[in-house]
Amino acid sequence: MNIKRTFGTILTILGIIGLIYTAVNVIQQSADTRSLIVVGILGVIFFFTGISLVRTTADTSK
Repeated sequence: MNIKRTFGTILTILGIIGLIYTAVNVIQQSADTRSLIVVGILGVIFFFTGISLVRTTADTSK
């Protein structure tokens, strides 16, 4: 497996975790607004960066 693809998968998983954490805390209204915004933005950035890395990396296995 390609290193870029592995890194993209890790970023995607971290992004999903960040988005789920943000959603749960928004529903429970238990965290500070600023921290929710920061975690949500980082989750979105990680998610889309990871998806982009996985999608654009060519599979070179033979």
